[in-house]
Amino acid sequence: MLTFPDNSLIVLGHGSTVNDDSAAPVFQHAAELRRRGLFGEVREAFWKQEPKLAAVLASAACPRVVVVPLFISEGYFTEEAIPEALGLKRPGESAWSRHGKVDGRVLHLTPPVGSDPSMTGLLLHRAAEVIELFPFPARPRTTDISLFIAGHGTERNRRSREAVEHQVALVREMDLYADVRPCFIEEEPLIKGVPAAATTRNVVVAPFFIADGLHVAEDIPLMLGEPEPVVRKRLAAGQPAWRNPTERNGRRIWVAQAIGTDPGMTGLILNRAREALAGAAGE
Repeated sequence: MLTFPDNSLIVLGHGSTVNDDSAAPVFQHAAELRRRGLFGEVREAFWKQEPKLAAVLASAACPRVVVVPLFISEGYFTEEAIPEALGLKRPGESAWSRHGKVDGRVLHLTPPVGSDPSMTGLLLHRAAEVIELFPFPARPRTTDISLFIAGHGTERNRRSREAVEHQVALVREMDLYADVRPCFIEEEPLIKGVPAAATTRNVVVAPFFIADGLHVAEDIPLMLGEPEPVVRKRLAAGQPAWRNPTERNGRRIWVAQAIGTDPGMTGLILNRAREALAGAAGE
């Protein structure tokens, strides 16, 4: 197997100062990549919490560094903030390179993991997994299920919505489910409309999020109609806020785990790093 002993791999997450769960996928996949021993070192870094990207980069042990953003979509962070922080882009300029030599190190910045073509397979795995884990009263066929791919959505960044809609289009083409639709926390169609919009009795909501943070653990259950006191009580007890499946408006609804905690995500991070190094070698 091809190894990269002269390269430091940095798995970069957004992070949060209010929810520790948002960092869990970064630590999970970085630990697995360290176990595989393919790189000189594997480090975790975050944009909004410690350890910060700048500090991790400054202390990298290898002369070459690959930074893989564990983000869902392209946007402000992956195309502006992170390249500028790495010195690969000058503020105010639109042109930049994913490869460059900065402060004596050769840097490679990959596209976000969420745009990897293999992401659809992980999303389908998550959707099928929740039915297998909670097949009450019996496991329905996918042709009897309406699949809703849930994203954040924001009018400030169209890329967030487009990433979800792209996955919806890909899954629809496979003709696996009775219906496949997008839904969002901040944009129409909203997640709270899922029970009314579903065309089948069985519904799976697959969160297209990196982490099982506040949006997945709290916002989605609330938007699907779970009473806030119930959500607070379950979370305080260390229990999932949503119980699979739950009846809502005549629909039997399952909510899957976030895509970013799927073990297969480790392979996508590795793919991104390999592609970046191969691309740089061919330039």
